[in-house]
This record gives sequence, C-alpha cells and structure tokens, in this order.
Amino acid sequence: MGKPARAWQRMLSGRRLDLLDPTPMDIEIEDIAHGLAFVARWNGQTQGDHPYSVAEHCLLVEELHRRLCPTAPPRWHLAALLHDAPEYVIGDMISPVKAAIGPDYKALDDRLTAAIHLRFGLPAALPVSVKAQIKRADQISAWLEAVHIAGFSEKEATSFFRRPPAEIIEGLGIALRPPVEVRAEFVARHADLLAQIG
Repeated sequence: MGKPARAWQRMLSGRRLDLLDPTPMDIEIEDIAHGLAFVARWNGQTQGDHPYSVAEHCLLVEELHRRLCPTAPPRWHLAALLHDAPEYVIGDMISPVKAAIGPDYKALDDRLTAAIHLRFGLPAALPVSVKAQIKRADQISAWLEAVHIAGFSEKEATSFFRRPPAEIIEGLGIALRPPVEVRAEFVARHADLLAQIG
C-alpha cells in the first residue's frame, strides 16, 4: 500500500491542523479570521470590487443574532460569530454541493466545529434552541446578501430564505471591504465577545 494521504494543513500561525482529528490546541483565531476573510460567499458570484467573504458574513450574522436575541448571553453571540468558522479550512460550499457530497461533509464540519467551540469555551455541540436562533440569523443574512449583492429579486430571495422583519434589518447594508479590514474586524469582535464572557 502507498503512503496515506496527508490530512492536515499547516496554518500561518505555524499550527498543524489535523482534519480527521482536530484538537482545540491547534485552533487560533488569527488563522480563522485570515482564512474566512479570503473565502468568498456565493461561489464569488456577487457584485462589487471585492468578494463578499465568509468573515464579513459571520460579522453580519452575529449582528443579526444580537438583534434577534438581545438578552442572550455573550457566549451565544460568540457562537453566532463562529458559526461558519470551519470554512477557514474547508471553504464555503453552496448548499447544492454540500447535498451532493452528503454525510461526509457534515461529519468533517461537525469535527471542526467541536474543536473550535472547545478552544473558545463553548460547548462542543450547541443547545438546539441556540442553534435554531443562529440559523434564523443566518437565513436573514442570506436574504440580505441575495438581494443586495447576489442578483436575486426580493420575491426570489423570499421564496428561498423568507423575508425578514423590517425592524431586524433596519439600517443594515452589505459591506464589501478588502480582506485585511474584514480580518481585523473579525479578530476585534472575537476579542470583545471573549472579554464580555469573562
């Protein structure tokens, strides 16, 4: 038999992340922020001079989660910020591709999510109610993104993602910024939430 395929990735921090058995000690927020700032949402099919990154999306989802659940403890807002964190390693696959890959994708995503959560003091698996709240914020973000930068009509976006309540999205727009700016804001927001958690 030949040599087994390499299943780890070296991060810019110097950490070596084993994708088959990720451990919290190999997770660094700077690696997550850097990776997510360079991963494009919507397979890059968005308007504007910069890709709309997963890091930007995560910041928006965390803001929406705070609007939907203003009395939630800061740790659940942190979970919202990190909801797509595994994509710093595995990229952002659109839903049809995830469905085509099947349960193997979900298993990999779950392993990485658990390690990331444990690294930052969250439970490996979130309570069902918290997961549902974050999913709702994620759907609202998808609606906003679809309408503002991905070429969907409001009617079409609503058929996929449900129209969000006007008060929840009031004053929100879609930012398209260089990766260096998004990365810095992601790291800063993470630090702020960790400080609130204490």
